[in-house]
Amino acid sequence: MERRQLAGLLARWRPASAPVRTVVDEPDPARFMAAVAAAVAGSGPVFLANPAWQAGERAELARLVDGAEAGALGWLMIPSGGSGGALKFARHDGHTLAAAVGGFSRHFGLAQVNAVSVLPLHHVSGFMAWMRSALTGGAFLPWDWKELEQGRFPAVPEAGCLSLVPTQLQRLLASPPAVAWLRGFRIIFVGGGPSWGGLLDVAAQLGLPLSPGYGATETAAMATAVRPAEFLAGMRGCGSPLPHAAVDFVGGVVRVTGDSVFRGYYPELRADRAWLTEDLGHFGPDGSLVIEGRRDDVIITGGQKVSPPEVEALLRASGEFADVVVVGVPDPEWGQLVVACHPRAARPIAREAVDAALVDIVAYKRPRHYVEVIPWPRNAEGKISRPELARLAALSPPPPSPRGS
Repeated sequence: MERRQLAGLLARWRPASAPVRTVVDEPDPARFMAAVAAAVAGSGPVFLANPAWQAGERAELARLVDGAEAGALGWLMIPSGGSGGALKFARHDGHTLAAAVGGFSRHFGLAQVNAVSVLPLHHVSGFMAWMRSALTGGAFLPWDWKELEQGRFPAVPEAGCLSLVPTQLQRLLASPPAVAWLRGFRIIFVGGGPSWGGLLDVAAQLGLPLSPGYGATETAAMATAVRPAEFLAGMRGCGSPLPHAAVDFVGGVVRVTGDSVFRGYYPELRADRAWLTEDLGHFGPDGSLVIEGRRDDVIITGGQKVSPPEVEALLRASGEFADVVVVGVPDPEWGQLVVACHPRAARPIAREAVDAALVDIVAYKRPRHYVEVIPWPRNAEGKISRPELARLAALSPPPPSPRGS
C-alpha cells in the first residue's frame, strides 16, 4: 500500500495540514490519531514517541529526528525495546502495515475489523489494533484502561475485537461484570507477554474467545495466533503462522519472514524480509508455536540451564502470586542463582502451596529465594525489564523461602 493510499484511508482522522517531519508525542488517543493521519498525508518521516519518556530519552529522540529523511519505504518509525537502553525505532510503511492487516484478516476471516483498544497507541500492539480497523473500514474505539478497572465498560461493537496483555486479562477475570462484558467480543487477543497456563485455563472454563499470539514491533505485531475456536478446543501456545508470515528456527531461535517484517532499525534501511528474534521456540504437535523464553534470559546455575517461563508458569499456578518474574542473580559458587521476584502480596505467601506447585521440577530449577519488589515495574504493555529486576534482586538481602502462613 502506497503512502498516499494509507493517507486516504486515514482521512477521517486528519486535520487540514501536516508538518514535513513529525514526532507524534500525544497521550490523548483522538489527538494521536489526528496527528498520525496528518503526518502520513505529508512527505517526511514519522516518529511515534512514548509520552512517558524522560529527558534522556527525549534528547536521544531529538538527535535521531534531526536531519531525518524519508523515502517511499520505511518512513514510519515505531519505538522498539526502549526499556533496556538506547532508543530503537523499527522502520515500517504502508506496505508492511497492509501486509500485516491482510494476513490478520485472512487468518481470522474478518473482512472488517471493529475493535476496542485499551493499549497505548504509540506501542505497536495499540497502533496495529487501530490500523486493522482503519484499513478495513471498521470502527475503532480507544478506551482508558482505568475506566475498565473501575467497571465502566463501552458498548461492544458488532463482531468486536479486543486486545489485552495477560496482566489486564487476569484483573478482568476477577470481576463478574467484566467477564460478562468480555463474553460479548468475537475475539480477545492476548499478547505483549507470556500467558500462563492457569490464566488461560480459567478463561477457557468461562468460555471466553481468547486468541493468544506471538509478534513484535519488528513484525508489525501479530505473526502467529490461536483462533478462538482452537483455543476453546484446547490449543495452547501461540498458534499457527498468519498467512503473511513464515516462521522457522535457526539453532532453536525463532525467525519470522514476510512482507510485514520491518525494514531495519532507523537509520538502517535493509531489503531482507527475514528477522531473527531473540526468542527460543518450537512448534508443538498441534502446529502451535511454543515460546520457551528469550535466548538472553536463560539462567545457568551450576552448569544447568533454567528457562524462566517454565518456572514462572508453575509459580503462577500455585495461586500465591499476582505476578512473578524469575531471574538469574550472580553467585560466586553457582554462577547464577534462580530468584523469583514478585510485587507486594496482599497476604503472606503460603510456602506449602508454592512447594506443591514446584514438586515436579528438578531442584536446581526451583528459586533459591523470593524478593518482593516495590513498586512493581511492569508497564502498560505488559513489558518488564528483567535486567532491572535482576539488579534489584542482587541488592536485596533474601529470605531463604516464601513467608509461611
